[in-house]
Amino acid sequence: MTITRRSFVLFSLCAAAAKSALSQGIASRDVKAQAAPPPSGKPFNAHLEDIAEAAGLKAPVIYGGVESKKYILEANGCGCAFIDYDNDGWMDVLLLSGTRLEGAPAEATNRLYKNNRDGTFTDVTEKSGLKMAGWANGVCVADYNNDGFDDIFITYFGQNRLFRNNGNGTFTDVTKQAGLWEDGPPRWGAGCAFVDYDRDGHLDLFVSNYIRFDLQHAPVPGENSTCNWKGVPVNCGPRGLPTGRHSLYHNDGDGTFTNVTKKAGIDVAIESYGMTVVTADFDEDGWPDIFVACDSTPSLLFMNNHDGTFREEGVMRGVALSEDGMEQAGMGVGIGDYNLDGHLDLFKTHFIGDTDGFYRSDGKGNFDDVTRLVKVGVETRYTSWGTGLVDFDNDGYPDVLIATGSVYPEVEAKLPQYPYKTPRVLFRNLGDGTFEELPTQGGPGISTPHSSRGCAFGDFDNDGDMDVLIMNMNERPSLLRNDVDPKQHWVKVKLEGVKSNRSAIGARVIVHYGGKKQVQAVVSQSSYYSCSDPRLHFGLGAVTSADVEIFWPNGLHEMFKAVAVDQLVTFREGVGRVDNKGWKKS
Repeated sequence: MTITRRSFVLFSLCAAAAKSALSQGIASRDVKAQAAPPPSGKPFNAHLEDIAEAAGLKAPVIYGGVESKKYILEANGCGCAFIDYDNDGWMDVLLLSGTRLEGAPAEATNRLYKNNRDGTFTDVTEKSGLKMAGWANGVCVADYNNDGFDDIFITYFGQNRLFRNNGNGTFTDVTKQAGLWEDGPPRWGAGCAFVDYDRDGHLDLFVSNYIRFDLQHAPVPGENSTCNWKGVPVNCGPRGLPTGRHSLYHNDGDGTFTNVTKKAGIDVAIESYGMTVVTADFDEDGWPDIFVACDSTPSLLFMNNHDGTFREEGVMRGVALSEDGMEQAGMGVGIGDYNLDGHLDLFKTHFIGDTDGFYRSDGKGNFDDVTRLVKVGVETRYTSWGTGLVDFDNDGYPDVLIATGSVYPEVEAKLPQYPYKTPRVLFRNLGDGTFEELPTQGGPGISTPHSSRGCAFGDFDNDGDMDVLIMNMNERPSLLRNDVDPKQHWVKVKLEGVKSNRSAIGARVIVHYGGKKQVQAVVSQSSYYSCSDPRLHFGLGAVTSADVEIFWPNGLHEMFKAVAVDQLVTFREGVGRVDNKGWKKS
């Protein structure tokens, strides 16, 4: 790729920023928020209400200290997932957990909740084999062994874990026998994603690592300049702590993986504080690429060379830094098609005092920072985490939701203008290339404050609209049930790979409706360390039929005309439409 003047300048800015004096542990530009335009006055027909307690999601998610955080290990929290682990057509819930420095309380465990198909869930953790205490971070879900049941990979500070789905409601920890056990000093596994990077039909695994961290020798609040925020001693980092390095594991097709980090060229990337991972075909050449949101260092974009290797081009392609060439605290990633041009755009969340970043794709793997152009630069008050480009009101235009929450519980007592618990942020897509912030119109599930981290998006009640699962620090999770009134049309697309991997991870689906088109990708991680419903949901507005175009991971291109709306449609690679497995509309 030709090095342009723009990319050279960005690279120089990146290098300069990396060498700059460190005034605090987390990158923030401390920018002034963009002036909000006048309200559009358009009604927003989605209403999000937290029903977690009534639904049976009552146990708190334990993560570090409540009143204070001594180490950054306690502050970043973890993800969550919608997963249909028993193939009954209803999304179940997986919630990760941390622990406490002084030891694990009884509540500190990952939790699996089975969907009862009546708006409630049953805790099946004990019999599932997923009970485990520790510092869990990210989760990615896919069928790595192509047996028809979704498996679970969870990253940890310490030792990552691969849980194989046994197909009978239980899981087995196969980390060692799969070749994924890491000896040596503890690693801080962060983001993860299944990806068939060599298109052999078997899902490989990419893992980002955050910090090389040692509890015995870690600095404490107030110890140096990276351990203070606005004059208040706080947990240290990530700046001032050694960066992590990222790993790629090749699926050998026999249930085992081989570390190919060096062979694939992943190890030559600059060191970074890696967080959420999203894999997709960003340049539309038929091969999956890898994006890694990075905290306080340039984010990374690994482009697939089609020969088992990658080249890192985040700076040159416009997704590594802000529009003014500054490092940001990249944490969560949303992926979707906000402007309906058929290309996959990215939305990246950042720290308080900075705008979240919108990156518009040209379909060739290049991105422009359009944060201010699309008017999401109006919000800088919160630390942002999980996010998604999701059409909540089914009008045919993807909206943006962001889970927020401070990492410094100690600060609020001294600086009350910086609360620990903050509301969610909802941006409604106006359909003209811009967004409008809706602080109250989305319902109490948006306006109620929490200190949240990961979130997953899915239709847990099968009623044709998108709900939200959110991890809250040291309290029960939120389950935001979405009710759309008046109703608008929609279609869901579920894919089953044959020559491609069974989960169809890496597939792109373009739905054509009413003169519009929208692309979505099948991914195993997005948001913040989380995994959403694998059934791709497209709001259609008033349109009563749609054409579905599928680009399968192994290269097959299929088109299905005049698909009826308000239903789930399942397509099998090379076969066409098949019966929905277990699906029943509520």
